[in-house]
Amino acid sequence: MRYLAIDYGMKRTGLAVCDAGETIASPLAVVQGHKDLIERIQKIVTSEGIGGIVVGLPLNMDDSEGPQAKLIQAIAKELAKHVQIPIHLQDERLSSFEAEQKLQEFGLTRGKKRERLDALAAAEILRAFLDQKADR
Repeated sequence: MRYLAIDYGMKRTGLAVCDAGETIASPLAVVQGHKDLIERIQKIVTSEGIGGIVVGLPLNMDDSEGPQAKLIQAIAKELAKHVQIPIHLQDERLSSFEAEQKLQEFGLTRGKKRERLDALAAAEILRAFLDQKADR
């Protein structure tokens, strides 16, 4: 099944997808702002044949939920009203850190890193979800 991962941010939202074999998670896009975000996600679900959505859940290091986690849960509930596929929440702690580490290997400028970071973080979230799914 193909999954779409969402790394929701206040300014930018990163999107990533996996292949049908659930082995490769790839960055897809970075969406600036929130206007029409749900509509864009609906279009991607249709055009990419997505069967499930994985939304990054920003838990605190002690596993507690802060205000941002509650916001993400509300966004996931709203998204569920617009798509008819399962939505999963995935712990996203350290996903941005891991994405930054990978981007450093490419020697990109700060601006180029910023352009790619959120989509790569979404791919990290998706990779963690797929790894956990495979372990079950």
